[in-house]
Amino acid sequence: MELMQLLQSQLSDDVLDQISSQIGADKQQTASAANGVFAAVLGGLAKNANSSEGLSSLAMILDRDHDGSILDDVMGMVGSVMQDQGSGNRALNGMGILGHVLGNQQEVAAQHISQNSGLNMNQVMKLMPVLAPIVMAALGRTKNSGGLDMGGLAQVLMGSAQSAGRQSGMGDLIGGILGEVLSGNQPQQQQAPSGGGLFGQILGGLLGKK
Repeated sequence: MELMQLLQSQLSDDVLDQISSQIGADKQQTASAANGVFAAVLGGLAKNANSSEGLSSLAMILDRDHDGSILDDVMGMVGSVMQDQGSGNRALNGMGILGHVLGNQQEVAAQHISQNSGLNMNQVMKLMPVLAPIVMAALGRTKNSGGLDMGGLAQVLMGSAQSAGRQSGMGDLIGGILGEVLSGNQPQQQQAPSGGGLFGQILGGLLGKK
C-alpha cells in the first residue's frame, strides 16, 4: 500500500468523529485538513532526508521510536495524544515531532492548511500534533515491511510527499509553504499558481533530483 493511502486508511469514520469532536470541527473539514497536514509533515521529512546525515538520523529515529505498532489502535493513540500532547512517549509526542520536522514554522503551515480546509488556526494547531505520530508510525511500518535501505526510504519520502500534495488538492500551495518553511523565510502574500508542478520541483530539488 502506498504511504499516503496507508495514512488515509487510518482515518476511519470513528477516528474522524473522535478527532473532530475534540477540536470542535466539521468532520469533512477535518478530513480535508488532515490531508494537508500529511502533505506538510511528509514534505518536511523529505527535507530532513536531503543529506546523508539527516537520512541516517531519520532511519535511526524510526527504528528506535516508530515501528508502526501504534497503528494497531489509532483510536487509543488519538485519545492518548489528545490528553497529553507533551507525552514522554516519543512515539506519541506529536509536538516534539512537529518541532523537529517543521521547526518554528508550524504556524506558517497551519495558516495555509486553515485557508484551504475551512478550519480555524486554533483547530489546525490542535490537529497537527495528533496526526504527526501517525505519519511517523506509517513511515516506520513502511520501512520495516519493505525492508527499505536509506536510499529506498528517501525515494518513498519524495514520492509520498508529491502524492500527498496532489491528493490534498494543495500541491502547489503546500509546495510553496514548504519552500518558504524550509528556507526559513516567511511566505509571500500572493496566490499560489495553479497546476501540480511546483510541489514536485521543490521536493525534487530537496532530494537532489531535478
